[in-house]
Amino acid sequence: MIGFIVAGLIIGALARLIKPGKQRLGILATLILGLVGSVIGGTIANLLGTGDIWELNVLGFVVAVIASVLLIGIAEGIASSRHKTAH
Repeated sequence: MIGFIVAGLIIGALARLIKPGKQRLGILATLILGLVGSVIGGTIANLLGTGDIWELNVLGFVVAVIASVLLIGIAEGIASSRHKTAH
């Protein structure tokens, strides 16, 4: 479980490095988005038959990072739209 959390944090951090622009997400949001991205990546890798959802493999890791980048983009869009309506 601790390994899963650490992997999610690393995946979230990599996604933030890949995503252009300045993100206004805290460490907790990065961790959560990284964890969700790693579950998505593991699920897709499992569906493709490359491994179990909970084991780290190359395809699952790559898909997890891509999913996390997309999730960060979605989270930024939601946060910016909320920020604009609040003013």
